This record gives sequence, structure tokens and C-alpha cells, in this order.
Amino acid sequence: MGGNSPCASCKLLRRRCAKDCIFSPYFPSDDPHKFAIVHKVFGASNVSKMLQELPVHQRADAVCSLVYEANARVRDPVYGCVGAISYLQNQVSQLQMQLAVAQAEILCIQMQHEPVMPTSQMGPDDDKSFHLQNSLSQYLNYGSSSNAIHDSLKRESIFGDMIS
Repeated sequence: MGGNSPCASCKLLRRRCAKDCIFSPYFPSDDPHKFAIVHKVFGASNVSKMLQELPVHQRADAVCSLVYEANARVRDPVYGCVGAISYLQNQVSQLQMQLAVAQAEILCIQMQHEPVMPTSQMGPDDDKSFHLQNSLSQYLNYGSSSNAIHDSLKRESIFGDMIS
């Protein structure tokens, strides 16, 4: 800043905030926690070097990324953001399995309400029923094996709760 109030980094590092301070546009004095966490994880010198190597128009995005990664590293020192991404990918997989099981149940209910004809009596308009029967058997086979898959995916998440 160079003016009345030093930026958060200069305040934390207890130094005078120069007019051309690389941190002042990105770490204002009213948000000291933002720089403190980035400094704790990456170090002020490393952050300064990273920002100096970037074009000015990319620095704000880089600071946002550094703050996000620093927060993730504090929560999960080993995996950081990758741990959060992995957790979310596992949730997507589980939801896809649940969707497949729900679709199989829907097909099963549809089959119960639709009369079943032997294939020798089927006409050209009965292709839908035949296709529905084939789809049902595929979904039911998937649904029955999904419990084994589902059980094998149970593990502890990066946040300490059980994924089921």
C-alpha cells in the first residue's frame, strides 16, 4: 500500500509496506487471515517469487488458488485439494450406482404393470416390450452386483466421516 495502512503481509512480517509492495493488491490489511494461511503453507518468499513470475493480469487468480490450496493443506496436510477432489469423485461414483439401481427398480415396476407375451406371439409393435425385458435383466444383474461394489467402496473419507 505504501500509504497509511500496511498490507496484511507487511503487517504480519512486521516490515514497512513499500509503495511497490507485490502483496498489497492481493492481501489487504482488512483480511489478515488470508495472507497468514498462505504464508504458513508456502512461505512469503515463495509466494513473492511466484507472483513476480506471473503477468499482472494473472496474479489475482493465482492468489485465489494459493489461498484455496493453503486452506485445503491446513485441513488435509497430505493430500490438500487432491483429497477433496478424490472424495467428491467417490461421491459421484456412489450416486451413479444408486441411480442405476433406481433405474432398475423403475424398469421392474414397469414390467410388473405391462403384460408379458411369449416372443413367438410378438408383433412388430411389441419391440418395446422385448427391449424392456432385455434392459431389465441387464439392470437387475448390475443392481445385484452393485452391493458388492458398494461395500468395497466403503472407506473413511478425508474429512473423517464414513463414506457409504
